[in-house]
Amino acid sequence: MDLLHPRCAGLDVSKRDAKVCVRVASGGRASATSTVTTWGSVTNQVLALREHLISERVTLVVMEATGDYWKPFYYLLEDAPFELMLVNARHAKNLPGRKTDVSDAAWLAQLGAHGLVRGSFVPPEPIRQLRDLTRTRTTMVRTRAREIQRLEKLLEDAGIKLSSVASDISGVSGRAMLEALIRGQHDPVALADLAKRRLRSKIPALVEALTGRFTEHHAFLARLHLDLIDQHTEAIAAVTARIEVVIEPFRGARDLMVTIPGISVLVADVIIAETGADMARFPTAGHLASWAGTCPGSNESAGRIKSTKTRPGNPYLKGALGIAAMSAASSKDTYLAAKYRRITSRRGPIKAIVAIEHTMLIAIWNMLTNGVLYQDLGGDYYTKLNPDKTKQRALNQLRQMGYEVTLNPLPAAG
Repeated sequence: MDLLHPRCAGLDVSKRDAKVCVRVASGGRASATSTVTTWGSVTNQVLALREHLISERVTLVVMEATGDYWKPFYYLLEDAPFELMLVNARHAKNLPGRKTDVSDAAWLAQLGAHGLVRGSFVPPEPIRQLRDLTRTRTTMVRTRAREIQRLEKLLEDAGIKLSSVASDISGVSGRAMLEALIRGQHDPVALADLAKRRLRSKIPALVEALTGRFTEHHAFLARLHLDLIDQHTEAIAAVTARIEVVIEPFRGARDLMVTIPGISVLVADVIIAETGADMARFPTAGHLASWAGTCPGSNESAGRIKSTKTRPGNPYLKGALGIAAMSAASSKDTYLAAKYRRITSRRGPIKAIVAIEHTMLIAIWNMLTNGVLYQDLGGDYYTKLNPDKTKQRALNQLRQMGYEVTLNPLPAAG
């Protein structure tokens, strides 16, 4: 086995400290000495570790991605005069039964010395800041949604079935009715009359839905939930405003992405934050799709393909792509919508959504690499691709319905 780094170090990181194994090969490939030391995770200790590794003349440092505990070490070591590699714990798993912090550090050093691990993608500082903001916004949006669900459960307890008539109980009409309920207005007719715009056509149903047993206890909890929803809304607005400032260097990439059907500004922000917007780190579009977990898995043994399930990818990126894919699937006269319908009829909606996510990533890689806008192939792409097959399918469907059809081509337009 080739020895790529005669002087290599492995870091097994935990919350309080890190076990550091410095492996030095001497005499031959099989001869190596290892020294393990323990260093604290506070800044001064990490800086001292940095000087220690430099003095040991290591050329590669391998560390495991453990929760968020790797960040203090990585950020203080990334500008040191040696290569720093953050690896996925699943790719550097130690042998069961002999697993300790010390042996993990030695194992990482040995893997790194022979080049048997690959580094994970760690974005530069501007992208890290943007990623923190987009992930915070995603978490806040989910928290606000859970608060709305709690409010809905409270209304169910009070016998108020507002959510069965109004699609959004936190909207303008729903908010006006809830505020009136909290103030003590329990007349369902007066409450239903607070409906706005299209919801006014459902006033008879609202009168029935707003008839319940809303007590002072429910009013107290409803006020609490509404205040929390408002707080989350204000926080989301503040984070979004900050994102608009941080994303300025990547605004060109976002402007390209939003030309793809289904990708909104919010989704584009997440894609940029999670992929880094620099496609040079992905050799091909397929590498990007594979890294994101939108490609079929590879699990073959003894000539048998066992499972092609997609591997788990970045959850924030996958969530944003899923939203974009579902939006694109419901668009009109677009290639992505036609592709979704075509795959759904054969493989089902879940696999069709993953296929649309894959197509979007392929398009994003090419757009950001070449700096071009998205060019939609049109909703009739598959029809034009094989018109004879499309015609024959339509004829077969009509024959199954009991019709005999004769086709006459239309005269050419003058």
